Amino acid sequence: MRGRRLHRRGDPRVSSARPTPRRGWFAQLLMRLHFFAGVFVGPFILIAALSGALYALTPQIEQLVYDRELHAPTVDEVLPLAEQIEAADAYIGDGADGADGAAPAIVAVRPAPEPGDTTRVMYADAGLGESTTRAVFVDPATAEVRGDLPVYGTSGSLPFRTWVSDLHRSLHLGDAGRLYSELAASWLGVVALAGAGLWATRYLRARSAKRASQQRELLRPNLAATGFVRTRSLHASTGIWVLAGALFLSVTGITWSQYGGANFSELRAAVGWTTPSVSTSLDGVGGPAADEHDEHTGHGHSHGAPTPSADVAALSPRAYDSVLSVAREVNVNTGLVEIRPPAEPGTAWVVQEIQRSFPTEVDAVAIDGATMQVVDRVDFAEFGPVAKLSRWGIDLHMGSMFGLANQLVLFAVAVGIAAMVVWGYVMWWQRRPKHDPSRRVGASPPRGAFRRAPWWGVLLVLAGAAAVGVFLPLMGASLAAFLLVDLAVGVVGRRRRGRGRERSRTPHLQR
Repeated sequence: MRGRRLHRRGDPRVSSARPTPRRGWFAQLLMRLHFFAGVFVGPFILIAALSGALYALTPQIEQLVYDRELHAPTVDEVLPLAEQIEAADAYIGDGADGADGAAPAIVAVRPAPEPGDTTRVMYADAGLGESTTRAVFVDPATAEVRGDLPVYGTSGSLPFRTWVSDLHRSLHLGDAGRLYSELAASWLGVVALAGAGLWATRYLRARSAKRASQQRELLRPNLAATGFVRTRSLHASTGIWVLAGALFLSVTGITWSQYGGANFSELRAAVGWTTPSVSTSLDGVGGPAADEHDEHTGHGHSHGAPTPSADVAALSPRAYDSVLSVAREVNVNTGLVEIRPPAEPGTAWVVQEIQRSFPTEVDAVAIDGATMQVVDRVDFAEFGPVAKLSRWGIDLHMGSMFGLANQLVLFAVAVGIAAMVVWGYVMWWQRRPKHDPSRRVGASPPRGAFRRAPWWGVLLVLAGAAAVGVFLPLMGASLAAFLLVDLAVGVVGRRRRGRGRERSRTPHLQR
């Protein structure tokens, strides 16, 4: 009778002693990596996903919050840019916020792209952050000043969107906070790939066993189930549908990161995959390239906008109309345009398209302000494949390439990632031993994958980890820390179990 009771289903003594099913060494390694990465890096991924979901909606929120600054009554005729700039200059006032009492310098002008929009006249302001300018919003029909706000980067994001972007990339903690986003971006890809491997293992096992219900649970959530089974179905089925989006966000997010992003930029420069930029030299022998906004400006990397010198700042506002007219005849054919005056004497004006929606329009032209002759031009159609892919990847990540559709997909993927993090923690809690009130969470997956792996498997895993550590040093350091902690916990656990076995033998020997 005693033997039968020990084998009754649900008996706590049996469940605690039930042996762990043997898995293939690689599946076991994936499970352990997926588990520990999810437990320790999950909070970083959760914050990045939620702030990213909010960022995806900011363009529409921005239009509502800053309606007066961004919009003006629609009319058929608009004033020359010169009159609009003069109105902005009069509003700013001579010497206001300028260096050494000089008039604030214009760093760029963005004409109203469509009827009903305002023109932005952007000034350098030493009191603002990197890549941030002071923009005066002018009604193109009446020259009425409709607002004065700081704007950030090529995206031209206004304060609310800039605040959300900074939360997403650094938690408003500066360079130290960017370590969080690098951890989140790096480990998101690892967690997603490990989860995809586990999903494929379970799906193939269910198919070989002809268990159609288990296959369905991996493709769509089993809402009829309860407890752990329901949560696992939600986690697995959502994960496979957002997998591609999660991997895309991970890869593109790394290009914004502090260490991995720097390595990526160095790699592009070493192999000649850099993005072309227009030269502003007037001597015909090359020279400095225009300080074209970095591809990542507006959501990550930032470079200060050039501040024109005093004599350049005194250029006539009428010159803006002239250089724009010349650029229109060359390769500037979109409404979203930025005009940048010479950064210093002896350099050219730059007129560049800033349309990030598809089809991408980022053509640029450099113009000699004295002769109105074109000295250089760059066309997106002539970009190399990597430069184009980089441009498109960044625009997709920021939700600007396909407009509202792009934003909604990003929002859905980000919410899905956040939900999977929460479901992962819920599963951990649901797997806790019900007969042991002291245990608040479930046990970690079993060790021993490396001991069971063939020599070539060990070498491949170590080589892959080393390569990742070189290219993504922060991830490599955190992975090494995880392994050391896991090893230490394993050693302590084995010692405790050994002492427990010795104590259990002692009464028997004494008898």
